[in-house]
Amino acid sequence: RCYLEDGASKGAWLNRSSIIFAGGDKWSVDPRVSIATANRREYSLQIQDVDVTDDGPYTCSVQTQHTPRTMQVHLTVQVSPKIFRISSDIVVNEGSNVTLVCLATGKPEPSISWRHISPSAKPFESGQYLDIYGVTRDQAGEYECSAENDVSVPDVKKVKVTVNFAPTIQELKSSGVMLGGNGLIRCEGAGVPAPVFEWYKGERKLINGQQGITIKNYSTRSLLTVTNVTEEHFGNYTCVAANKLGTTNASLPLNPPSTAQYGITGDAEVLFSCWYLVLTLSSLTSIFYLKNIILH
Repeated sequence: RCYLEDGASKGAWLNRSSIIFAGGDKWSVDPRVSIATANRREYSLQIQDVDVTDDGPYTCSVQTQHTPRTMQVHLTVQVSPKIFRISSDIVVNEGSNVTLVCLATGKPEPSISWRHISPSAKPFESGQYLDIYGVTRDQAGEYECSAENDVSVPDVKKVKVTVNFAPTIQELKSSGVMLGGNGLIRCEGAGVPAPVFEWYKGERKLINGQQGITIKNYSTRSLLTVTNVTEEHFGNYTCVAANKLGTTNASLPLNPPSTAQYGITGDAEVLFSCWYLVLTLSSLTSIFYLKNIILH
């Protein structure tokens, strides 16, 4: 705002060395600027739709009958933060080094901070660049860049980091199996890209739908079901998980029912089996001798 001393004095507005208004004459071609005159003394400069290019010093010069008077004001234009560049989603192998970039504009200059969107994430130092050395599978996921300067709400953008790693088999487990019944072996794995599962019995690759075998593969597990179990189904089963970074396997025997069918488990099962063997192979005298040894 600027005010004249009386109705006879003249005023002018300048931006740096450029004349905007001289008296009532407009020198600027910018349609956004005008003179606000609520009364005869007011000679204020009005700018509509202010942007960052309007930032800078403005001078009001008043020519009076006595001494010329000037008033200078500095217009500071604040600009909300805006992220104009962020790294694209990236796919790397485990152990690689990763650099993420986030650039933003704003006035005052915005501060940049990074956050890994993970329950176990650790805070990072602020900065345009985020360096991750020897990235691990636990560091995969989304990373959030936030640009903030207190003018308005922060501007936030995200980038996804995918970490490839060789497959691992985390669990290989079998349910109980009985002759004539159904058996199930579950193979739990992990890997990126998602592993491809295969099954083997001994050295022979198993095919889904053949010989009573059903195989269902998912992204992190494979289920092998044996229908109507026979003696031929017993043996060693191997689950193989593979992706472009490697191959791993784990084996599990599918055995016929043990003496547990008699309702005995644990150490007692071993004792019962021993007694059964003795009864079929030894004389009555040997049985009493062995029994006395066991009891003592």
